[in-house]
Amino acid sequence: MRRSGSDGNSPPEMPSQVASDTTEEAARMQIEMWRAMTPAQKLELASGLTVAVQWLCLAGIRMRHPEASERECFLRLAIIKLGRELAAKAYPETASISDL
Repeated sequence: MRRSGSDGNSPPEMPSQVASDTTEEAARMQIEMWRAMTPAQKLELASGLTVAVQWLCLAGIRMRHPEASERECFLRLAIIKLGRELAAKAYPETASISDL
């Protein structure tokens, strides 16, 4: 559902700037491209971004804890993604991890 403009009927206004290093023309073009995408294309894009963020998070865990096993890295990621309480319910062994 798209939000309408301030009068409730007009299309939503373009943000003045999507990112500080993006020109308004580039931002307008990017938004037009997103609007032209099919739902399946948007889902594929979001899925790819989710995987990329997970890999970046794992890289950060490995940098901070180079001695950690793959299982420990997985558990640390679970704590970050789920929160300590839910991660402990899903993976009781996370209780042994005190620092992130």
